[in-house]
Amino acid sequence: MRVPMKDAIDALARREAGLRQGLTSSQLSMIAIGGAIGTGLFLGSGFAISLAGPSVLLSYAVGALIALLLMGALAEMTAAHPGAGSFGVQAERYLGPFAGFLIRYAYLAGNILAVGTEVTAVAIYMRMWLPHVPGLVWIVGFSAALISVNASSVTLFGWVEYAFSAVKIAAIVAFVVLGGIWVFGSAAARADGAGLHLYFDHGGFFPHGVWGMWVAVIVAIFSYFSIEMIAVAAAEAADPGQAVVRAFKVTLARLVMFYLATLAVMLAVAPWTQAGTGESPFVTVIRVLHVAGAASEVNVVVLVAALSAMNSQLYAASRMLFALSRAGFAPALFGRLTRRGVPAYALGVAAMGTCLAALLYVASPDTAFPVMISVATCGAIVTWLMIFLTHLAFHRQTARVIGGFRMWGAPWTSLLGAALLAAILVTTLFTAAFRLTLLAGMPFLVLLGLGYLIRRRTNRRHGLSLR
Repeated sequence: MRVPMKDAIDALARREAGLRQGLTSSQLSMIAIGGAIGTGLFLGSGFAISLAGPSVLLSYAVGALIALLLMGALAEMTAAHPGAGSFGVQAERYLGPFAGFLIRYAYLAGNILAVGTEVTAVAIYMRMWLPHVPGLVWIVGFSAALISVNASSVTLFGWVEYAFSAVKIAAIVAFVVLGGIWVFGSAAARADGAGLHLYFDHGGFFPHGVWGMWVAVIVAIFSYFSIEMIAVAAAEAADPGQAVVRAFKVTLARLVMFYLATLAVMLAVAPWTQAGTGESPFVTVIRVLHVAGAASEVNVVVLVAALSAMNSQLYAASRMLFALSRAGFAPALFGRLTRRGVPAYALGVAAMGTCLAALLYVASPDTAFPVMISVATCGAIVTWLMIFLTHLAFHRQTARVIGGFRMWGAPWTSLLGAALLAAILVTTLFTAAFRLTLLAGMPFLVLLGLGYLIRRRTNRRHGLSLR
């Protein structure tokens, strides 16, 4: 086996030169947390609970396992090629040009749709205070504000995201601590019927069977989607290789603790049958706790969480379209940078998710959120699946550790991750709530393949690169 030539992958990465290296490792970690702790936890968890009941704890544990394997694969590849672009560059180098093309567009589509999911959640949260104001007003207003932040500079984006994520983390810790104290140390909780017995009431731990638990893993994957943003943002970090490895070591632990601890408290405070997507389950739990005024304060937190995730996803989508342009897979216009190093035209396309969200929300406010999750999930699963496949190819072509970090158990860990994701993707076909995942996603992937073939044929005709 041979070690891949460093200059080969660096040559691919040089096409993405020009981005400012203004992010620290702590900001990098917060960006990943900012994307992954958003609507998936604060609103999507209610959807997941309605599918699985208390067994949703196992659903999110399975999702966390897949996320852990993915982060390890990304950390190893990024440590080996620091500053060499994102997983799109790595897929192009180790799997071929079409793989680099496909993973970038799948990720771009997933993030654009995820942006729409977050801003849809914003409109839902604002109903609590101003139910008579059309949700479209909030979608347009908050979208404009976050687009302005992203258009300013990566440094401002990093600090805004850091602040947003700090608020979310503090709120989650407070929720878990106060909720735990109330459940286990309060006579009022026992009088209200709270406690661990709620894990087994209303149909038992698996009220919808093992199948319900497995289907909820789809929501868990969507919830953890954006942790891979560490690799995307690494190109704008001061020390990409070390920053990604450090962020990997802290991000997953925080995410697993936040998700599982929060869900454990939530399920012990109120019956799982009260979960849904009409409001955040956090707000529902606070109502049960009878804390005066706290429901409104929690709604502020979940609003910040949605804005934070939306902010991160706008960033990720714009950088991926920038990378596609520099690789020759999208119009050159999207590869242009402002004087502050921001791909402004690419950012404009990334914001299209807000337009789709606005249309869906106007058409059907009550079903817009589940539909957006269902469609966005295809991009997330395909992206993660291809990252695992890239890591497997990386291992086949690498004879030794070349970055100072090796994923434990690789390449078997990536085989396991890929198998689980493939099973989840197949599951969507047999689940009414997620049937759109493949029904909408597969034609999109086929169109991408046709687009790639047409582009390659055009390049051949003009004697250009066959990349």
